[in-house]
Amino acid sequence: MTTKKLRLLVLFGGRSGEHDVSLQSARSVLQVLDADRYQVFQVGITREGRWLGGENVIDRFLNDRIEGLPEVTLLPDPSRPQLFSLADGRLTPVAEVDVVFPVLHGTFGEDGTLQGLLELTDLAYVGAGVVGAAVGMDKGIFKDVMQAHGIPVVPAVLALRREIEADAEAVADRVEQLGAYPFFTKPCNLGSSVGVSKCHNRADLLAGLREAARYDRRVVIERGVPAREIEISVLGNDDPIASVPGEILPSREFYTYESKYEDGTSGLLIPAPLSDSLTAELQQVAVQAYKAIDGAGMARVDFLLDRETGRYYLNEVNTIPGFTQISMYPKLWEASGLSYAELVDRLIALALERKAERDRTERRFRRQP
Repeated sequence: MTTKKLRLLVLFGGRSGEHDVSLQSARSVLQVLDADRYQVFQVGITREGRWLGGENVIDRFLNDRIEGLPEVTLLPDPSRPQLFSLADGRLTPVAEVDVVFPVLHGTFGEDGTLQGLLELTDLAYVGAGVVGAAVGMDKGIFKDVMQAHGIPVVPAVLALRREIEADAEAVADRVEQLGAYPFFTKPCNLGSSVGVSKCHNRADLLAGLREAARYDRRVVIERGVPAREIEISVLGNDDPIASVPGEILPSREFYTYESKYEDGTSGLLIPAPLSDSLTAELQQVAVQAYKAIDGAGMARVDFLLDRETGRYYLNEVNTIPGFTQISMYPKLWEASGLSYAELVDRLIALALERKAERDRTERRFRRQP
């Protein structure tokens, strides 16, 4: 008896400063998918937002040879969970889809926008839903949610791009009320350290504000903490579990984009050298934060552990974390007993589980007799 293969659509690329990171993550995922279990369709999204399908899409994107790839799309129509071709201006069905695996980082992939489309299309998909993705992505709103749940976060100021462009000096005055330098300037809705600057003085701060504002209309500025960087991977839907913690040993002033994805110079300590009691507490808080934003599938929860006071702060929850073979999220699960390939299979199963739960929701009001 032949088992029907699961029709899996892997999405990557995207309109984000993290486009290149997404390609690296997607290549790793595609390499471990079992051809006996999955019929895989690759769709790359260009920096301009065009969806391209066809053969060997990931290789074409990685080598910047996307000319000639056919345009494809999904429709926000639950009666047609299919991938369509847009050739000659006509919609032509290409393939039915069971599950979507968005390997997209940053805006238009990790921020709830794509999740909204997939909800309208009524497809199963890996990762958090609209709310979890959006709240996890927005560093300003995320801090408010964490504080509402009694979870400590680093003190910060929120500034709009318009404010920075109109009077960056006034914004800097506000930031300096947080305390002494250094400060970190970050786009609210981006990850992978894109647009992030460590500011040691006012000139750095003004430059960092403008750099962050290039990538988002909202900028968060955090007080610097002399911290160890601890990360925990969370996996699951309604009953998530936490991995062993890991520690980043940055080779630069902080964990930059280059040290994460280009030169690989930063060290990782897995498991992190923490006491059993602190490990258990951080794992509990990681799951609490995950549930607070209605996480699903996966997330990497990042903590800052103050070297001077011993206090911890929850820094971020990344709902589509870096997924390369050297990324912290899969490496933490490997150290917890789950291989990379098994992790990918588990995430796809969780997507189907979440879809089954969603299908139980009634969409029409029925009066009781």
